[in-house]
Amino acid sequence: MGEPLRDLIETNAANCFSRMPEVKNHDEKSSGSSDGQSKGESGRPSLDSEEHEKRLLKTELFPGSSATFRILEVGCGAGNSVFPILNILQNTPESFLYCCDFAPGALELIKSHSSYRAAQCSAFVHDVCDDGSPYPFPEGILDVVLLVFVLSSIQPDRMQGVVNRLSKLLKPGGMLLFRDYGRYDNTQLRFKKGEVHRMFCKAGLDEKQNLVDHRLQVNRKKQVKMHRVWVQGKFQKPLHWTQNSSKLTFSSPFS
Repeated sequence: MGEPLRDLIETNAANCFSRMPEVKNHDEKSSGSSDGQSKGESGRPSLDSEEHEKRLLKTELFPGSSATFRILEVGCGAGNSVFPILNILQNTPESFLYCCDFAPGALELIKSHSSYRAAQCSAFVHDVCDDGSPYPFPEGILDVVLLVFVLSSIQPDRMQGVVNRLSKLLKPGGMLLFRDYGRYDNTQLRFKKGEVHRMFCKAGLDEKQNLVDHRLQVNRKKQVKMHRVWVQGKFQKPLHWTQNSSKLTFSSPFS
């Protein structure tokens, strides 16, 4: 179940965030230029991964503890992607979605929505920059983490710590799906060449995809054309990951 469901979640996340607020796409052109070495998709998790999860689940019960496929969306806002994902998951009762945001009002909107199902979703307030703020589940159990248009809102000197912690939440073989504003998108100056690659690899993740996505968007009402630049990547936790993996040195063509 894991690989097909992961593909559905990935496609849905891309669709949910492919359009910016108050802008209607009229003519889109997309090109992907590599910002790191691209690698093939992963295989099925090994027995080591399954045993790792079983040991964790024996320690305590938590929301989604009985699920076999778990997703976390960081910075979920009012649920623009939460509910499309829940719609996908309704046919897979063994799956579970966690979603968090630092704004309590946004979480209240999600919980009050008619499509919110507490049996398959846990929405909670969380500041990803606060190292002392716990998640409502143990480390090493997530199959997918969605990190979409979040890192660019964080102070640069705190980004690495956020990525390091999210890496620890993934199970071996789990995937982090990343998308954000690219360098020179309007006034955006973050994410220099090679920075995304270094940040996620330093957290102990293997790069599977790392692209720069150029798009032309047109606001029909205002007759304004906008040239957008987004960065998009997939980063996987190695099947034989250890607590010391994030401390390993690595060579990068962008160093």
